[in-house]
Amino acid sequence: MPLSGGQPALLVLADGTFYQGWSFGAPGTAIGEVVFNTGMTGYQEVLTDPSYCGQIVTFTYPELGNTGVNMEDEESHRPQVKAAIARNICWKPSNWRSTKSLPDYLKQHNIPGIYGIDTRALTRKIRIFGAMNGGISTEILDVNELLQKVKAAPNMLGLNLAKEVTTSEVYEWSESTSADWEFNAQIASSTTAEPAQKEIYTVVALDFGIKRNILRRLSSFGCRVIVVPANTPAEEILKYNPDGIFLSNGPGDPAAVTEAIATTQELLQSNKPLFGICLGHQILGLSLGAKTTKLKFGHRGLNQPAGLQRQVEITSQNHSFAIEEDSLSPDVEVTHLNLNDRTVAALRHKSLPVFSVQYHPEASPGPHDSDYVFEEFVKAMRSHRSC
Repeated sequence: MPLSGGQPALLVLADGTFYQGWSFGAPGTAIGEVVFNTGMTGYQEVLTDPSYCGQIVTFTYPELGNTGVNMEDEESHRPQVKAAIARNICWKPSNWRSTKSLPDYLKQHNIPGIYGIDTRALTRKIRIFGAMNGGISTEILDVNELLQKVKAAPNMLGLNLAKEVTTSEVYEWSESTSADWEFNAQIASSTTAEPAQKEIYTVVALDFGIKRNILRRLSSFGCRVIVVPANTPAEEILKYNPDGIFLSNGPGDPAAVTEAIATTQELLQSNKPLFGICLGHQILGLSLGAKTTKLKFGHRGLNQPAGLQRQVEITSQNHSFAIEEDSLSPDVEVTHLNLNDRTVAALRHKSLPVFSVQYHPEASPGPHDSDYVFEEFVKAMRSHRSC
């Protein structure tokens, strides 16, 4: 579709900068924190990742929607972003798995989008001045009017968004990674074993915005996963007599999720294996007495290098906050740093079976460098069970 044939749309940032483009999603107005993602693929996983709740995502890769969308690639039941920003949009996707175009998908879920703007200039601005609130609208095309709405919106710092995306009911997850997509040879060969021969570990997962592929990887490694709401107290969690406890990814300011921090502190006293990813990593750090800080523009992409000594993992990351290394107690060691800015990327308790990673080990942007952390969790549960 030529730009001249589209519906006009306006993007305004909190500092007054504005960009005029065209609509490719639902009509309307959306306000949120404007961030950017550098991935060249995986736009549907990004859009449906609950960790992006409250945010407007700029895609730096200039072509969006070429492969359409399909139900198998959703990380949750619907798009979680406030809105999307792109340079060019494909209206007629070409892929054998596609069931719908990206514009139709966003319209179906009432998510606005703007395209035809200079996303490189927008990304450079965010890198220089930091992530900031912005608004996209097809109905408010006056810059000052939309700017007033943007300025009235709350900042991400201090927001507890986990309560917006967590499950409302307890449920059990049993679906593993599809055999067609299984990349771990050991898991692939074990799928022929009789159920009685397999080790099954009960894991209670606190849902702060959990991704389906995380649940699939836990199941693939032999876990029976019971997913509970973010505000579930420790007493209720321990009633399931879990072999291990998982703290999921999620959106917002980790320091604002005070109830979960207190719950995690109680769970640590049980000495059960505990594993956290992304927001769960930050909540674990806070429960161990550390502090978190908001990053200038965060880490959102598929090629973030993480490591400490000699070995480097190429990781998928999506977060705005990081644990302050200097605030960690002597009982906690940093096992990985983000090698771009030296922020904490993973930690481990020196005496408890507790560890966490800031990145997303279930994501497969090409490398599968970090998938082993699920196996480490299983090893910790196996060791704890044998004690």
